[in-house]
Amino acid sequence: METSCLNCNQTITENFCSHCGQKKFKRIDKKYVWDEIQYTFLHTNKGFLYSVKNIIINPGKTAKNFIDGNRVNHYKPLLLSFILSGISAFISFKFLGFAEVMKKFYENQAGSSQAMNDIMTMINSYNSIFMLLLIPVFALLSKLVFMKWGQNYYEHIVMNSYILSYYTLFNIILIYPILYFMKHDVGLFSTFSGVSMIFTFFIVIWFYKEFYNTRSLKTIILRVLAIFGLLVIVYFIFIMAVLLGVLLYTTLKGPEAMEYFRPIQLKK
Repeated sequence: METSCLNCNQTITENFCSHCGQKKFKRIDKKYVWDEIQYTFLHTNKGFLYSVKNIIINPGKTAKNFIDGNRVNHYKPLLLSFILSGISAFISFKFLGFAEVMKKFYENQAGSSQAMNDIMTMINSYNSIFMLLLIPVFALLSKLVFMKWGQNYYEHIVMNSYILSYYTLFNIILIYPILYFMKHDVGLFSTFSGVSMIFTFFIVIWFYKEFYNTRSLKTIILRVLAIFGLLVIVYFIFIMAVLLGVLLYTTLKGPEAMEYFRPIQLKK
């Protein structure tokens, strides 16, 4: 039955308006809501789980397909990384007690100040959120390193969203369950948490080798090393900037507040 599009007033003869793409009017009921849930999250051929499945199996190939135009079945990469980072932060806070464990760890570090302890605890506890916020920075670095390989800056944002999504899924599926059984041993928890970051290097190599599948593995490894070298510099600058900001704020509060930056004396 023909009907008029509620968006552009063109005649609709199918399920969608051929002029603007508006879906044919259907009253919102229980079936409508359930269909939306299925097609947004549960549909195996498109949507959230479809993208998650493809990222786990072929992260670089999935990103390349999306950037090359095969997008209709995929969840939006930026939204996907945002949702997964939120899930990761919830798990680390609610089930792992990451903040409490890391706080205990840094309090036992000789020569460290309370300011540095608090900053490092915050960064490590909400790692996934910080990485999400830093996607534009990661994209800038990868764009610089792969400058002549064809992708623009905004495509690198999408690529890094996929890398972060895979990294987050890797943590949720493999790393977090192991950390859960280590959370009562501060030393073991922090050691394994740090060692697990090594896997990030291999994840990034795998991603770019799939994305740039005509390039040699050696070339990919060298460029990924360059990215990580730049990341170390950016990380150092970030920590120094945060410390400087905290120092400035503390100075304005008076000389007694400077104790916050004095090295902690460990109890014998």
